[in-house]
Amino acid sequence: MITITLEHPVQEELARLHARHTEAMHADTPPGSIHMLPADALAAPGILFYVMREEGRPIGMGALKRIDAAHAEIKSMHVLYELRGRGLARMLLGHLVTEARTAGYSRLSLETGSQDSFAPARGLYLAAGFETCPPFEGYRLDPMSVFMTIAL
Repeated sequence: MITITLEHPVQEELARLHARHTEAMHADTPPGSIHMLPADALAAPGILFYVMREEGRPIGMGALKRIDAAHAEIKSMHVLYELRGRGLARMLLGHLVTEARTAGYSRLSLETGSQDSFAPARGLYLAAGFETCPPFEGYRLDPMSVFMTIAL
């Protein structure tokens, strides 16, 4: 059984998930182009952090970061690599979009990589209705980044 719940991002049992996400983000992205947040930063006010679990075991995560009353950003969305291909990322993304709508946001944006290794993520976001957009809130043009947004 798969569950997705609002949780605190700093938990010992989430260390593997955060480590895998960090490893993936550093695999082929130069340090100045990595925009991920460490676990403790995901505990900041204005961030809702969700954990996807299968039979109680953490297998994915994602966060909504408030930009303003109408706009939020998806941060740290990650599903363990060995479990991909089951529709889990699509399920997690759908949950984050629903939660953003429920919270009253009218726009949801994200930053992802432009490298080939991020092509599946970009495809997922495009299939969900996201479109490319200019950099938003605090970002700048970067050849390693693709910015995407969706009106809710």
